[in-house]
Amino acid sequence: ERTMSVNSEVVHCYERLATLTAQMLALSRQEEWGELPGLETLCAALVQRLKEIEPETELNSEQRDTVRNSLISVRRDQEEVIRLVKPQLRQLLTGIASLQAQASLGKAYGGSH
Repeated sequence: ERTMSVNSEVVHCYERLATLTAQMLALSRQEEWGELPGLETLCAALVQRLKEIEPETELNSEQRDTVRNSLISVRRDQEEVIRLVKPQLRQLLTGIASLQAQASLGKAYGGSH
């Protein structure tokens, strides 16, 4: 019975990961960047839980198919999220570099701190 419970938890974790990455994709498309870190934290917790419980599972054929389909969805959605987030990260890094340059100039020329 413990094995069945762990197996269904594994399947549930993968399904939840697929749901969360789909939500991350929807938020990325809406440029709701501030919502992503919280979902990423939930995904990391699920991945950690899977690392703990997955080694002791032997999924049946139907469960393996469910997990495989969830993984396909996760991978597809993650790739799209990364594609959408990269330009935002570049813009953020450019802004940070500009602020750092201004701060350095301010220090060099006696600007206020």
